[in-house]
Amino acid sequence: MLDSESTAKYADQLMSLGVEYAPKVAMALFVLFLGFWLIKRVVNVLSLGLKKHGADEQLTYFLSSTSSIILKCLLLISVASMIGIETTSFLAIFGAAGLAIGLALQGSLSNLAGGVLLLIFKPYKVGDLIESQGHLGVVKEIQIFNTILTNPNNKRVILPNGAVSNGSLVNYSAEGTLRVDLEIGISYKSDIARAKSIVERIFSEDERVLKDGSAFVGVLALADSSVNLAVRPWCKIEDYWGVFFGIQEKVKLAFDAEGIEIPFPQRDVHLIPAES
Repeated sequence: MLDSESTAKYADQLMSLGVEYAPKVAMALFVLFLGFWLIKRVVNVLSLGLKKHGADEQLTYFLSSTSSIILKCLLLISVASMIGIETTSFLAIFGAAGLAIGLALQGSLSNLAGGVLLLIFKPYKVGDLIESQGHLGVVKEIQIFNTILTNPNNKRVILPNGAVSNGSLVNYSAEGTLRVDLEIGISYKSDIARAKSIVERIFSEDERVLKDGSAFVGVLALADSSVNLAVRPWCKIEDYWGVFFGIQEKVKLAFDAEGIEIPFPQRDVHLIPAES
């Protein structure tokens, strides 16, 4: 049991502590609530600004949530220092923990940074036909860590954003049109001018081929068994495969009807009699 003298002593100590820390605690709580309110306003303004400038929804959410977490951590450290808690050791612990986490998640952080860059600079968008990291496909999703494609075989391809942002990238949809590169051979005895006119007529009759004068037909090579024609129609992105397969079929049928020969590979063999 405590005597009256000890009780009075502890009461005095509590009173002195209360007098000393009560204003600090009250001020810290005021700063804490005010800080949370300001952080919420700042994050809302940041989110609205990003949306106003056309930023991606995922990028907006990521930057807003990350900013909120960082600002709240800084606020809590500031409030702790106001009360009198030593924050140096906490900062050292947080720094060491951050370094360890960064080393452990090096690949994931690289993909995260790559995803942020892709969402900011937008080298491609959902629906574009791209080629990256040896894969060709249509972009279905752009996530923070990965880009998801669907290739021509309808297989899902998941590409890490770190590799995509740091590697070469071909965006076939960026310009809106594509050139279809075809090579068709005719025999040496066939009329080149006539064959070219047939192909040009096919171009003019096909609605998918653009009529802006960009289509081209010319002699590409004098090969061993044929004269190879470079057939270069232009079309919209969505018509590429239809033009690629359709033009070749139409040229074959038209050449057959017009008597233009598409030769098989052949070789002339001369036999020299052996001397007796």
